[in-house]
Order: sequence, then structure tokens, then C-alpha cells
Amino acid sequence: MRFQYHNLSCYFLICMLWLFSCVEVDEKDSEDLEVSTNSIQPKMPNKPMVRWWWFATMIEKEDLKSQLDWAKTHDFGGVEISWVYPLYRYNSIYTKHHGKTYKRDTTAQAWLSEEWTGMVTYAKRYADTIGLQCDFTLGSAWPSAVPHVSDSFSTQIYGDIAFRQAVTFSWIYPDSMFVINHLDSHAFQYFSDPIIDAIKPAFEGSRSSLFIDSWEIKLNAENKIWTNGFENRFFELFGYDIIPFMNNGLDSFPDVRYDYMKLLNTYILEGFYTPFANLANDQGVISRAQCLASPTDVMSAYTRIDIPESEAMLNNPNYSRIVSSSAALTSKPLVSCETFTCPYGFPGTHMREEQVADLKMIVDALLANGINMFVYHGMPYNTINGDTNDFFATTYFGPGSTLEKELNGLNQYVENITTYMRKGTTYSDVAIYIPYEDALMKGAYPKEQQRAWVWGQYEMRHISIPEEIEGHHPIWINADFLEKAVVEDNKMKVGDAIFSSLYIDVSYMDIAALEQILNLSKKGLAVCLKKDPQQAGKIKDDRFKTILQQLKKVENVVTDFNQLNHSRPLIKTKELPAYWCKRDKDNNLYLFLAQQQSKALKYPLYSGQSYDRKVDTLLFEINHNEHIVPIELFFEPYQSKLLKISPKGKVKELDIGYYPPDPVIRPKERQRIAF
Repeated sequence: MRFQYHNLSCYFLICMLWLFSCVEVDEKDSEDLEVSTNSIQPKMPNKPMVRWWWFATMIEKEDLKSQLDWAKTHDFGGVEISWVYPLYRYNSIYTKHHGKTYKRDTTAQAWLSEEWTGMVTYAKRYADTIGLQCDFTLGSAWPSAVPHVSDSFSTQIYGDIAFRQAVTFSWIYPDSMFVINHLDSHAFQYFSDPIIDAIKPAFEGSRSSLFIDSWEIKLNAENKIWTNGFENRFFELFGYDIIPFMNNGLDSFPDVRYDYMKLLNTYILEGFYTPFANLANDQGVISRAQCLASPTDVMSAYTRIDIPESEAMLNNPNYSRIVSSSAALTSKPLVSCETFTCPYGFPGTHMREEQVADLKMIVDALLANGINMFVYHGMPYNTINGDTNDFFATTYFGPGSTLEKELNGLNQYVENITTYMRKGTTYSDVAIYIPYEDALMKGAYPKEQQRAWVWGQYEMRHISIPEEIEGHHPIWINADFLEKAVVEDNKMKVGDAIFSSLYIDVSYMDIAALEQILNLSKKGLAVCLKKDPQQAGKIKDDRFKTILQQLKKVENVVTDFNQLNHSRPLIKTKELPAYWCKRDKDNNLYLFLAQQQSKALKYPLYSGQSYDRKVDTLLFEINHNEHIVPIELFFEPYQSKLLKISPKGKVKELDIGYYPPDPVIRPKERQRIAF
């Protein structure tokens, strides 16, 4: 839908002359553009990185050098090495969809051998010499797995002691690896110790990151993740026996499933994500991870990680707001994203036909959801000047790519915009309570939204921001963060974030969260409680209804958001584009306004979806530091805007222009949404 204005307020008309005196267009902001860092995180490259698929084949130094030189020449800032299968593993896909067949190949250096370590170390050291970041995936393929595993260290499913989840696309194929028990820190150590021993020489030099990919452990109607002693700890925590409910089908008892998922969250944080973060810290490297899809309270899971990472397009870009919200509440300056995964469909629709205007549209959608570090998916290992190897899923970055001629322009655009979007802290005004309890109570997604590794609504892939608070730059918040919140001068503070109000529209809530919200409201926090939530969990507390009634009687608690005596929205317009805002130490705002096509993108795109030949004229009201600034902006095709707003209300339009060629609109291909 195009943005149109037919009735302009008198206020806007009166202020237009003043407006043009305040707006400046500048090619470069003269301020220092150093990245905000803390004691944990290094300065990562502003240029995008690229995942580098190392297939299980003979890796040669001259090929590594050639590919790293290619990445440097095309304005990448670094690589993330990911060790995967021999190419012939997926001949069924390559032959059917891409007309390729790879020969059986057994030449690969043995997994974690001295020869393997030598190639990894060479890649890191050469990357250092040419100024590229070099990161490493912890393990081969995903989820975390080992060649040999005991019963106690293997992932466990209730009621099936023989269960093993095999990983059949790792470096050691045709042999399988087996997924470890992610609820047991000893299993994590068993998995990680040999990898660290082999990869440690590559940690020398510049500071690398260790990366953990997405969850993808099968939790569904039939498979319920389990571990030894789970039932005993459950009884201690909740005071009843879970076993009869497990035997009679846990999903028939939503309240019990809620309790099960709460404990599962604790186990996974203790057994997997916290040990991973500690391991990285002990090794002097940075932890980076995709906690998405894990059966956890995911905002809390991301707090363990130095650089929280999202993914798109198998996750819609709007999901990234959850990840960036967790980062904002823990004062983490970097939020990364595995970018361009299967944009047109799974696994490889339009492989090597990807179009740069479509990719820029995705980048802009992610920027507008708080992403400021990009890891492209991906660059396959190839021989010198070779381009015959493909990962089985899009997107392809490498010699011979249809994107190759435009990569420098796209990557320079990413470098330019992320430089600004790493400044200072994330702007905050309204906190919105994330519907985690609702998700646990709902259970499974509808069949049309399920995939092989996507089953439960606990993943919160499709939650969205209510329209009435969009202009207030809402940040998701959960019960754990509320517990850490303090109220000063009627504003809620969590880390560097300061909120004028808390917005709640959920059907279920934990009693601990409700108690804390009552406590915060009594100290002056404005709360919009859209409806009465019910208590989640099997064992009900009589105090819940009493606490709820007390909350509703607090003067600054309302059901209508417009009744709150809160600050003006940051941005106001008839139809709001996707946007994100940062605030620097001098109270300057950096407001990114995404191109119209980037709003509410959903998987899959069609090839050429970004096509646009119109100029959109938009009239905004921006509120900053008690200054109300009207501004008219002209959005050319494929263009987003970046504004710098000073504490005095002066507006400078920063140059982030990059003009991709018009895409070709290809016929829409039927795609599997559930797979």
C-alpha cells in the first residue's frame, strides 16, 4: 500500500517553512563513527560477513587464499567457517534442481585431525593478514552432535530409551553424528572439548567468534525432550508428579505442558547456552548464537550470548525484533543475522538467480527490526577461480554469481548503514510484554505453519506489534527482565533502556510476573492492561485474582492506551514504515526508515518482489527532546532513509543511497510453506 496524505494538519502547514531551515542533507556525518563496545564484545567489522561452507573434501591452502581474496575484493568484512557434508551427499537435490551431480569424494582431511587443524589455522592467519574477521562454527553441521555418544550424553525423548537423533550432513558423512543431550552440561563438554583442542591454534591473532546455529532438535506431539532426573526436579519445583501426564499425552494438558516447558527452559539454559558462553569466554573468544526455535524463554536465552543472532528468510524479519529487544535490555551493541537463507523458497529456488534489489529489501527489513551485523548465507568452498560447488540452499555468493557485479555496492551500503546503527543505545519508550505464557499454553502451530523442525508456538515466529503502539518504538520484554526493572520518576529502567509505559495484551501470565507488574505500577509506572490474563500452570494460587484486582485499581493502570499520560510517539504518520532508532551519548537520534516494500515481509518472497518505479512522498511528525519536528521525505525506488535528529530538533538526512538495478519479475512458483 502506498503512503498518501489528503488532509494535512494546520500544524504541519504552519511549520513547513521552519522545517526546511532545520533539514540538512549531508553525504557523511562528521562525527566519530566508532562502534559502541563493552568489556565482552570486540569491534566487529561493519562490512557484512559471509558464511563459508567448507565441504568435506581435500581443502587446499591456495584455494583458501583465493576465496579470502575474493571476499576482500568484494567488500566483505569477514567469514564464518561452517564444516558440512561431502557434496555428493545431496546429489538428489543438486541433480533435480540444478542439473549437477558430484562424484563420490573421500579426500577430506579427517575430522579434527592435525591436517584439518592446519587448514583452519592457515585460513585464520591469512584472513588476519588481509584484514578479514574469521569466525568458527562449533562443530560440524547442526544441531550440536558427535560421532559417538553414550546413552546418557545422547539427546533423550520421554518413553523411548533407544531414541537417537542422527545428523547425516556432517563432515564425516556417510557416517552419522548423533545429537547430544542439550539439557546436560557434561554432554556439552563431551561435545566441545575435542573441537576446542583441534581449533585452538586458530584462536591466535585477532579475536574470533564461536558460533552455534539454530536449534532443530525434534520437539513435537510425539517427541518430548527429556533427561535423567527430570521427573524428580519437576516434583520438587511444582509439587506434583508429571509422569501420569506424560504417559497420557502431555499436549492434552496445557497447564501441565506449561510447567514442563518452564523446567525445560531452565535445563537448556543451564545445560547448553550458559556452558557455551562460558566456554567462549574461557577461550578468549566471543560467543555468537541463534537461540531461535529453542524450547526456551528465548529472550532470556539470548542474554547468555555475547552477540545474539537472528535468521531470515526462513524466519520472517519481524522475528528479529525479539532478538534485538533482548540485546537492548542487556546493553549489547551488536545484533547479528544469518541473512538471505532461502529467500525465494526452500531449499534452493532461483539458485544463482538471486536479485540484489530483493536482497536490499531484506536488509532494510532487518535493519528496521534492530539488526546491525549481517552474516550472508553463504559462500561455498571452491577451487581457485572455480564456481562449480553449491550449498544445497540459497543464496550463492562467489565467482560466477549473478550478484557478483553488484556485491560491492550492496556491501558498501551495509557497511555505511550499520556504522550508524551501532551507535549508542536503542531508543526506548514503550515496553510490550511478550506473549510467552500464551505461546506455551497454545501448544502446536496449525499444520500449515509447521515444518520438519517447527512445531510449537513457543518459538513465537509470528507475533507482531499492535498498530496503536508502533510509533512508540516498542521493545519486547519478558518476566525475567521485569524482575530486574526499577522505577525512577515514573519511568521503568532495564539496563540502558528507559520506558514511559508497559503495554500488556496477553491471555495468560505467570503469577511472579503479575506480582512484579503490580510492584512497578505502585511505584509510578504507567501500565496498559488490555484484558485480564489467567494464571498459567497447573497449580493455581488464590492470590492471582487478588493481585490482578489490586493492579486494576492502581490509578496509572488503564485498559485504553490513549488514556495513558505518556510521552508523544517518537514518530507519527498516517501509515508508518518499518523503522528503528538509536540514541548516541549526546542525545542525537539516528532514525532509519525502511523502504515501503520492506514492511512485514513474509517467507517466501517471489523473485522481483522488490520492483518499484514510484516515488513515495511521506509527511512525518518526529518528537525528540520536547521538539516536534514535521518533515516531508521523498522515497525514491528501492531507497530507505536515515535521519539524524539533534537534541535541538535539527534534522540531517544522511547519505545512505544505493541504487540497485531493477529486478526481473519472474512468475511466482508454488512453494512449500510447511516442510
